[in-house]
Amino acid sequence: MAPAHSDQFVVPIAAAKPERRDWADLYGRVDSAAEARPVVVFVHGGPIPRDGVPKPRDWPLFRGYASLVAAQGLVGVIFDHPLHDLMDYPRSAQTIRDVVDRVRAERGVDPDRVALWAFSGAGLFAASWLRDHHRWLRCVALTYPVVEPLPGWVVDARFRPITAVRSMPRPSIVLTRVGREVPEIAAGVDAFVEAAGRTNLAVIDLPDSVHGFDHREHTKQARDGVQRAVEAVADVLRAGVAGSTL
Repeated sequence: MAPAHSDQFVVPIAAAKPERRDWADLYGRVDSAAEARPVVVFVHGGPIPRDGVPKPRDWPLFRGYASLVAAQGLVGVIFDHPLHDLMDYPRSAQTIRDVVDRVRAERGVDPDRVALWAFSGAGLFAASWLRDHHRWLRCVALTYPVVEPLPGWVVDARFRPITAVRSMPRPSIVLTRVGREVPEIAAGVDAFVEAAGRTNLAVIDLPDSVHGFDHREHTKQARDGVQRAVEAVADVLRAGVAGSTL
């Protein structure tokens, strides 16, 4: 499988110019005098090589997603976190918390309408997002997520989304599930959906797609899947109601 940074995003959109900070790139900023916008924080997966170049915040994949949410009138945030080894999950979780705190303090951002969007191996971070009830966290989006440690993975017990998703109240969930998923990942996703039940859960099923479809498959199904997920997340944030039913 080619690395994500070597592929183009499947949705044809010109990447917006971000406002670059040392800790993150912000897409779709507004003037501080205008109405504050909801924010989507994208969390890349892993583990990824420690010396990999370019870093995820420069991958076409995430620049594309951030540009799409900016076009929806939201603020998209991309950043790098240090998930290079399974032992790095706690350190990366702290980095994510720090980024969220910083972006919520930004002018032009609505601190009470936040979505966290995890991809692949970042799915394990969703456990704390679902378990800890923060009214400002309106939506958790998951795209081809790892929601249960894979065979041979030794990960801190707090990173178990299948257990956490039973918690109530919880934010709305937008889950993109691919039909040709790695079997071990697919089993976890199915168990997650069963544990979640129907409340505040939207499942976008792409039966013919594979893990990484959003940069590997330049098909109508892939493009539609991305657009549906972006629109679902935007709808939750624009609704302005924590835990809105999808």
